[in-house]
Amino acid sequence: MSVGPFEEIVAEHGPVVMRVCRALLGPHDAEDAWSETFLSALRAYPDLRPDSNVLGWLVTIAHRKAIDQARRASRAPRPTGDLPEVATEDALAAPGDARLRAALDALPPKQRGAVVYRYLADLPYAEVGALLESSEVAARRSAADGIAALRRAYTKGPEP
Repeated sequence: MSVGPFEEIVAEHGPVVMRVCRALLGPHDAEDAWSETFLSALRAYPDLRPDSNVLGWLVTIAHRKAIDQARRASRAPRPTGDLPEVATEDALAAPGDARLRAALDALPPKQRGAVVYRYLADLPYAEVGALLESSEVAARRSAADGIAALRRAYTKGPEP
């Protein structure tokens, strides 16, 4: 496989990277992480080997940018007032999916990452394990535990 022009890479993999960023950071911070991911990728693109897994490479960059952004956000001052709701096209922000967003946010970081990378980015477990700094077996276990927790959240029935 040879790598093509960078614009084709953005067009082909941009939606998947955005889904990963939204799942990791939420709809408000996802666009910044997505932009930073592709800016970083653009700088490194000329050195990318032709046989590279481009999607895995981009998701790895997005993972690191999400960590950086979460760290920055944890150090930044937070406003005390309520913010108005902002309309979004986030698939997890649809009216019926507030429980899914809450259940996903409630998962431990390794489980949330495993579910996002495996089921939203469609990465193999070996790459998921590498992103989570664990083994392929641990990534499988984290993904299975995360999906089980999400299923339990939905078997309770609709919230009043």
